[in-house]
Amino acid sequence: MKLNTFNFKVLKTCRNARTGILSTAHGLIDTPTFMAVGTAGTVKALTPEAVAKTGTQVILGNTYHLMLRPGADRVEKFGGLHKFMNWNNSILTDSGGFQIMSLEGLRKLEENGVTFRSHIDGSSHHLTPEIAVQIQHKLGSDITMVLDECTPFPAKRKEAEISMLRSMRWAERSKVAFTRRDGYGLFGIVQGGMYPKLRKESSRIIQEIGFDGYAIGGLSVGENQTTMLKILENTVETLPVNKPRYLMGVGKPSDIVGAVMRGVDMFDCVLPTRSGRTNQAFTHMGPLNMRNAKHRDSKSPIDPKCDCYTCRKYTRGYIHHLMMAREILGLSLLTLHNLHYYQSLMRDLRESIKANSIDEFVSKFFRDQASGDLVLN
Repeated sequence: MKLNTFNFKVLKTCRNARTGILSTAHGLIDTPTFMAVGTAGTVKALTPEAVAKTGTQVILGNTYHLMLRPGADRVEKFGGLHKFMNWNNSILTDSGGFQIMSLEGLRKLEENGVTFRSHIDGSSHHLTPEIAVQIQHKLGSDITMVLDECTPFPAKRKEAEISMLRSMRWAERSKVAFTRRDGYGLFGIVQGGMYPKLRKESSRIIQEIGFDGYAIGGLSVGENQTTMLKILENTVETLPVNKPRYLMGVGKPSDIVGAVMRGVDMFDCVLPTRSGRTNQAFTHMGPLNMRNAKHRDSKSPIDPKCDCYTCRKYTRGYIHHLMMAREILGLSLLTLHNLHYYQSLMRDLRESIKANSIDEFVSKFFRDQASGDLVLN
């Protein structure tokens, strides 16, 4: 695959799961992949070098947060977000639609775009599909996302339809505004709430417009996992096989495994990093609360099967102490471990697909997760 071009190639499939390579201006991405969330130009509590050592190949930035602070023009003066934050690999930027739609009482939605007040200082801003794409261009995003309206949950069918059709019109405007450059791509987003027929219609329209990849938005917003996976399965079936598929904002390890089994290639979620700042560790035995007194005298690593820096160098007892004392180092070490766990999970999924053993891997994954913490000291 030629470097510095935007291209996606499926290398192997096993049932509906697949592994591939996505090429951008800043390198190759092995899929399925998990993107670390660096909302404001940083993965909280970690240096970019530490993030890269976990195996992370893509960081997700956010248009809403970066346009407010420090501002897209300022980032552009530094040579773009890659140079600004010293990240040499790929960057995907969300359009900010989800964050803006969450500003209930502080926004006004119209056909042209959305007017909102900053959560920082109350200043007024106007975001349109064109402006969202222009901001992401200034940031230098390898993957730009169209501006969409995240359909509220729950939503009546008519409400979901109106929202979806507006997102489709905004997607078309986003594509017109996008400056085509070698190595840089634009993703469309399928919406439609919890209604399969609306999802199918959204998928049809978004493919008619034509994008470099297709995201699935509006899931994991309050529905149960069974509903989410059913809607996801129905949606993925309508998407082209030769383009990357991105499930936005998901999620828990079990969600990711279920989505990979249904053919999804890309994921992002704040869970591993946010949990690292709130005492939760992800392990092959399921999540652990590191403030739990059972870890106080333990000389074992967080996860005996993990080879991350935290698990190689520090004990549960020490991490427990740091979390109880609210020391910053504890947040950093736990975040590092969690992100490493997620990237190890993605690597294992890719390897099981290549080996035609995805079913065996998934069965073992859920057995291990259900086993609970078996560490005795």
